[in-house]
Amino acid sequence: MTKLSSLLRWPQSSLQRSLFCYVVLPMLLLCGLAIRFGLSFTHELVSQSLRSDLELIGRAIRTPVSDALLNGDGNAILANLESVFAINEIYGAAVYNTSGRLVASTGLADNDLTRSLAASEAVRTGEQQESYSVVSGWQLYSQFMPVTDRSGRIHGLLQITRRASDFEQSLTHLSRLAWLSWGALALLSFLIIRFGHNKAIGRYLWQLLGSMRRVAQGEIQHRAVLSGPAELQEVSRGLNTMLDSMQQSEQQLRQQQLQQQQLTQQLKEQEKMAVIGQLVSGVAHELGAPLTVIDGRVQRVLREHNDEDTERQLQAVRNQVSRLSTLVRQLQAFAYTPVAQRQPLSVAELLQQAIHSLSFELQAEDAQPQLQQPCPKITLYGDPGRLELALVNLLRNAVQAATSSVSVQVEVKAGELAISVLDDGAGLPPQFSTEQLLSPFVSTKAQGRGTGLGLAIVQQIVLEHQGKLLLSNRPQGGCCVRISLPLQTEVAAKPEANV
Repeated sequence: MTKLSSLLRWPQSSLQRSLFCYVVLPMLLLCGLAIRFGLSFTHELVSQSLRSDLELIGRAIRTPVSDALLNGDGNAILANLESVFAINEIYGAAVYNTSGRLVASTGLADNDLTRSLAASEAVRTGEQQESYSVVSGWQLYSQFMPVTDRSGRIHGLLQITRRASDFEQSLTHLSRLAWLSWGALALLSFLIIRFGHNKAIGRYLWQLLGSMRRVAQGEIQHRAVLSGPAELQEVSRGLNTMLDSMQQSEQQLRQQQLQQQQLTQQLKEQEKMAVIGQLVSGVAHELGAPLTVIDGRVQRVLREHNDEDTERQLQAVRNQVSRLSTLVRQLQAFAYTPVAQRQPLSVAELLQQAIHSLSFELQAEDAQPQLQQPCPKITLYGDPGRLELALVNLLRNAVQAATSSVSVQVEVKAGELAISVLDDGAGLPPQFSTEQLLSPFVSTKAQGRGTGLGLAIVQQIVLEHQGKLLLSNRPQGGCCVRISLPLQTEVAAKPEANV
């Protein structure tokens, strides 16, 4: 009962209402008009048929009644009049003279037609006439037919009657059946719209609308289910394609924003490094010449004075001058802008040269850098001097931090060369981030033992070669510094001008 009442409720869906108002309702109106005109046409046909029946009956008895009327045979007249009751729905018959006086009658009939216009007109024109009248409380329909003799002279009038309601009753059942059928059709159409729309379209539309509401609430990952008619599936597919495009555009926008942020950060870093480079270059130049003069003068004094105390004091001065000279060289390396044309290099030879260059600085008790396995035969395009400087700085830092061992690993993966320098020291200090460790003048060593330029120089050289520098702590202890450089057949970078 509840389900039936829900089906009979006025449609809540605007699409259902539109279908009902613009499709079903016009169809029902057309059907109603067709029924109305059909019933009118049928009523006219039935009425004509009933009139024709009376006319046929009148013609059948008119001649015998005329003969009986001429002969004055009342019994014959009554016998002929009573014969009409053999046909149903006949309520009376009567014969009148030309003045409208009753001669004989049977059933319901007018007693006097002297005032009947239809009767007078039938006598005057000799044509059949009809009229409605009330006899004994009955609404009757009468047909008047002139009675003529053999010569065609009118000498009487024949009246045959039936109830006027017979004309209406003949169509009452048909009309009732027609309008009941129209009502049933209207109800059936309404139910078909409700039930058929829900089964064929409605539930899929609600499903699609639900998906759209979820997307509107922020569920960008949601996608509409491809179900229902082909047209709705196409709409769902279009919605999913639009959402995919939106999501892809959003991802691209986020990537562009991230790249923009990175570029902005790199630009700021480059601007900062350029300013620092100019300052460092000037300081290194101003310090380099005086240190060379001091070292030369100290050497001359050492040659002229051979006593032990003087030699010890002068050697201390030379050590400090050497330390300052090393600082000047690092400052110059940091401020250096590459101008050398890159060339093919053997990675194995580059590593051996870096280890050899570092060996002059090592003491007997220092850890000696070692290759963990033979270096593969790989050709790298780059600036040999700058790459060697980067490796020497990494190896120097590893030796200074190591307890007992420093190792070098070489790997090739996905078109990249990875050189890892590993030590067994204390590892990276937790209070410093990677960005801080790669910044110039940031050192984790004791004061007076480091300038904080080593990793900054390495980072600068690696970026010059479109590579990456990664710092991490090893699980077993110690630090791992990895240089990743792209393996290219040729580098067509244009030389840059000195700062």
